Amino acid sequence: MSARIDWTSTRSAGLAGELVVPGDKSISHRAVMFAALADGSSTIDGFLEGEDTCATARAFAQMGVRIETPSASRRIVHGVGLHGLAASAQPIDCGNAGTGMRLLAGLLAGQSFDSVLIGDESLSRRPMRRVIEPLVAMGASIEAGEAGLPPLRIHGGRVLRGIHCRPPVASAQVKSAVLLAGLYAEGETEISEIHPTRDYSERMLAAFGWPIAFGAGWARLHGGHRLVATDVVVPADFSSAAFFLVAASLVPGSELILRDVGLNPRRTGLLEALRLMGADISECRRRERCGEMIADLVVRHAPLRGIDIPVELVPDMIDEFPALFIAAAGARGTTRVRGAAELRVKESDRIATMATGLRALGVDIAETPDGADIVGGVIGGGQVASHGDHRIAMSFAVAGLVAAAPVRITDCANVATSFPGFVEMANGCGFGLSSIGA
Repeated sequence: MSARIDWTSTRSAGLAGELVVPGDKSISHRAVMFAALADGSSTIDGFLEGEDTCATARAFAQMGVRIETPSASRRIVHGVGLHGLAASAQPIDCGNAGTGMRLLAGLLAGQSFDSVLIGDESLSRRPMRRVIEPLVAMGASIEAGEAGLPPLRIHGGRVLRGIHCRPPVASAQVKSAVLLAGLYAEGETEISEIHPTRDYSERMLAAFGWPIAFGAGWARLHGGHRLVATDVVVPADFSSAAFFLVAASLVPGSELILRDVGLNPRRTGLLEALRLMGADISECRRRERCGEMIADLVVRHAPLRGIDIPVELVPDMIDEFPALFIAAAGARGTTRVRGAAELRVKESDRIATMATGLRALGVDIAETPDGADIVGGVIGGGQVASHGDHRIAMSFAVAGLVAAAPVRITDCANVATSFPGFVEMANGCGFGLSSIGA
């Protein structure tokens, strides 16, 4: 377990600089997985050197895949083919990675051997039933702890059958798990969603040569094909860029350039929401790379105003809501969020955690079951708890930049799961962030 780290964030006089935030976490997870299952060797550049993604790489090493690290953020994965994985002698530790655990559940459901997936204290409190149920419908045998919590015990040697399913909650992780199981299933697997979610798995399966049809809110494939090694360049993670987009929007005198940011259309709801609030964010050098759109983002300070967040944007910004809550707290007027019930089951209950933290800083916020009403104005100083949630911690670091007094954020060690080097990069462009061992 990591030693506890607290942060103190203080007011900024302005942010400036050019930043390259770490590689996209979602794409890094998938790149390792598909490369491991492919025939041949794949090179991954821009791989996120975070605890979550490294846990996924270790999982495949445990199952017999040779993965080289010639330099930071580069992996060479020597694929073993769709049926070349070997049983791990030990439980596979996913750390804090919900993406890793849920996608591995789908992939391992189709293997000939048994597997056990475990995680850290935070991941062990996160529900897995919504991914287990469709996999069991395909013929998988999966046991979970009480209330569907990890660890997961996956029994191999089962014959999987393709299904047509429509999960009650839109989730890219559930969709991806079903599609991964579908690689091993007899017949056709099709999934449709009540709201479109990010399509990283679909795009990457196509890049690795698997025949797949997909569009906004649906995907369909047949089992029985093969993945072919390909080289992947991982774009900068939009979720990591989000904290700097909000920070530069709020802090007077700021201008930041964020290079090579991934702009998958199912991921950029926050970008649209901030623009609706009055943010000054422009795009340069927009282009496609490895099936994903990327661009440089230029963000300058602009007064923000509260809005009703369009519900159709919610699925495309589910990981960015903690940052949005800070933008709303610094805006003029009231911001209303609805349709975000999934925030209740992330690394923490993000609605409750953000609401409690903002109230501690003097912000007027009222929770609803699926969102909140946030009245913008003066953000005060004080102490807030991140509850070990990396996105909560970084969001309150942004709040401290415009707070009337220092903001202390407790339990920030898990930021390393998604954004190693955050403190150094943040301070390099004008944050006032200090770490305190606790």
